Amino acid sequence: MKPRIRKRSPLLQRCLQIVGILLLAWTAIEVLYVRTALVREASQQPPALGKEKIFIASIHWNNEAILRSHWNRAVVDLAKEIGRENVYVSVQESGSFDDSKGALRELDGRLQEAGVSRRIVLDNTTHFDEVTRTPAEAETGWIRTPRGQVELRRIPYLAKLRNLVMEPLYELQKGGLKFDKVLFLNDVVFNNWDVRNLLATREGQYAAACSLDFKHGSSFYDTFALRDAEWHDQLTQRWPFFRARTSRHAVKASLPVPVTSCWNGIVAMDAAPFYSENRLAFRGVPDSLALSHLEGSECCLIHADNPLSPTKGVWLNPNVRVGYSGPAYEAVHSFQTSPWISSYEIALGAWTNRILRWITTPYFKEQVVQGRVGMWRKRGERNEERGVFCLINEMQVLIWNGWAHV
Repeated sequence: MKPRIRKRSPLLQRCLQIVGILLLAWTAIEVLYVRTALVREASQQPPALGKEKIFIASIHWNNEAILRSHWNRAVVDLAKEIGRENVYVSVQESGSFDDSKGALRELDGRLQEAGVSRRIVLDNTTHFDEVTRTPAEAETGWIRTPRGQVELRRIPYLAKLRNLVMEPLYELQKGGLKFDKVLFLNDVVFNNWDVRNLLATREGQYAAACSLDFKHGSSFYDTFALRDAEWHDQLTQRWPFFRARTSRHAVKASLPVPVTSCWNGIVAMDAAPFYSENRLAFRGVPDSLALSHLEGSECCLIHADNPLSPTKGVWLNPNVRVGYSGPAYEAVHSFQTSPWISSYEIALGAWTNRILRWITTPYFKEQVVQGRVGMWRKRGERNEERGVFCLINEMQVLIWNGWAHV
């Protein structure tokens, strides 16, 4: 006898058809909404530069290729558009293996020709010099790692470099020159339109505004410093990126995204906190906390420390997209006013994000951090950390050719 084939009831089939139609309609409406927002924002023309005084800051290590191919030219063009009376360029290079120093000497010459004020420091101290020296007594930034060695922490080292590149800001203040914004540039491909758009985020009203950075395709790069409006790290590295509702909905509308922290290639910050009595500066978490196998980016902690963050906000501008190479930049820029992601990517990203929010939680990962911070606080009466949301379950140290997890 042939086995009976059970047929779905007409009612069940009808219900499944209705559900399928509703899901398709939902997806189509969502795609249309997002594409309309993308086209609208891509057609906007940000205001010209030159109305604010801008302090440009950047640190470099082994960036010769991008310096010569894109970055130097972009910085010169940017400085010219801002106007030499309104701009200062500060660059700190440290111990590169390649000819980054030669590339930056070329930049120095081109800025001099353009009459742009600048300080470009080329430091011969290498990572090897740093990690093999004996730390001074009571010097911070060094910890005993699970490898049984006293090693130099990566984040305090980077924080020191970022503070060095800010020194001209304070020297110029003594002469009566103050800046409105500080613009931090990573080793990325960008142009003047990107900077104009970023500086115009929320009509210039922000504690900090960041771009999105990309290294491979449409998958954003800087996951270490980015936290959404609810203090969570990214849900995915692809659009629409975030778990928090307010952050996610702003991305879909192509509007400034409220976040707790970001960096992502280019960052514009209100300069006022850098001039305050309690001068805003880059830092790492205390060594005693790092010993608990926790680390936080100096580029996240700066927002935790910034007194303007709670009032003026930290914002990510999804319409400013930079890349760590020419192809990476081109991959996230469409011709004229076309959306930079396809309808398929919008639909796939929206549903991937939705399903992951339904089936995953950041609770357990974040509880590991919270538990270790709680134990650290109990060990010392003065142990406190404003940037707990920046922390991740890692220990990072400098090594002779870069950095490593231990």
